[in-house]
Amino acid sequence: MTFFAGLGERLRDGLRRSQEYLAGGLNAVLEPERPIDDALYEALEELLIAADLGAGLAADFTNRAREEAMFGTVTRADQLRPLFRRFLADTLRPSAQPLDLEHCPAVVLMLGVNGSGKTTTAAKLAAALKGAGKHVLLAAADTFRAAAIEQLQRWGERIDVEVIHQAAGSDPAAVVFDAVKAATAREADALIVDTAGRLHTKTNLMDELAKLKRVIGRQLPGAPHESLMVLDAPTGQNGFAQARMFHEAIGLTGVALTKLDGTAKGGIVLRIVRELGIPIKLIGVGEHAGDLQPFDPEAFVDALVPVA
Repeated sequence: MTFFAGLGERLRDGLRRSQEYLAGGLNAVLEPERPIDDALYEALEELLIAADLGAGLAADFTNRAREEAMFGTVTRADQLRPLFRRFLADTLRPSAQPLDLEHCPAVVLMLGVNGSGKTTTAAKLAAALKGAGKHVLLAAADTFRAAAIEQLQRWGERIDVEVIHQAAGSDPAAVVFDAVKAATAREADALIVDTAGRLHTKTNLMDELAKLKRVIGRQLPGAPHESLMVLDAPTGQNGFAQARMFHEAIGLTGVALTKLDGTAKGGIVLRIVRELGIPIKLIGVGEHAGDLQPFDPEAFVDALVPVA
């Protein structure tokens, strides 16, 4: 994943709202002289649920805190903060997996509902790969919205990446067929496919997306190599329901979580890992192309809950 710039200040800036909410709450709850008792555990669990970590994970950590206090490894309330940081890192570490781009072409299917940032994320990924010297193609398979095709074309012009497309209303499978054929013939390193998030017909969206996967797989055995769900962080529980539906119907290889800079509840990352069991491949913390980054658990924890 060396084609991405380092996280650095961008991640900290992007998560600033979440950090202020969660770290500020921890400072208030975990005052050094506060007794470690049921009232503290209750306040801590409420804070973690409010930060969108989810009730299950909040309960897991408070149970861990109780155990550490019972065994005497934690004797002051403020010692729960570093324990919480380790807990977060341990929870997230198994979910951090790089994109599978070791194919030529590597086919990345971008999935998600309209408005999640899917088209923009596809373009940002293409820009990152192109910046690393990769030959990239984009495919506009959301043919049900003329605006989606036009948006991807504008991005293509901006980042100098060719967009394979047809007229609005065309069969998305035909677009994908042409795109895979073009990517193979031109020996492209990657093909990134933007898909529909809602259909304007009675056709079931999941059936249509499954059809796209079959078309790609018939042309290029083993592809698509990535089926990424682009999830809008501020949508909360609705996003989880959507992701679960996509995963059950299509089979996701990972999540690209966008708009983390637009929410004070960055704990949604933990909920994705715990409740969906899907790797987090990418996170978006801003509007610029460089703000799309691979997920790094340690960097994320440092940004979300800095060392006091």
